[in-house]
Amino acid sequence: MCKQERLRIGLLKIGEMAREAGVLRSTIRYYTEMGLLLVTETLSPGGYRLYDREQTLARIQQIKSIAEQNRTLENIKEELAKSIAG
Repeated sequence: MCKQERLRIGLLKIGEMAREAGVLRSTIRYYTEMGLLLVTETLSPGGYRLYDREQTLARIQQIKSIAEQNRTLENIKEELAKSIAG
C-alpha cells in the first residue's frame, strides 16, 4: 500500500499519529501495549503499525480527558471499557 492510498483511507503510521495527536510516539506505543489503543493494521514488509486516524484521535482525547482528572492508567482502562459497553 502506497503512502497516498494509506493516507486517503485514514491510516497513519505511529509518528504521523503522534504528530496529529500531540503526543510522543512512546506514548502511543505505551497506550497500545496497555490495550488502550488498537493497531488497525500492520503494514509489511516493514511491519509498521497503522492506526485509524479518526478512531485513534478520539480515543487519545478520551484518555487525555480522563487523565486530567488525575486518574491512574487502570482507572482509564475501566472508564474506556464502560464507554464502549455503555
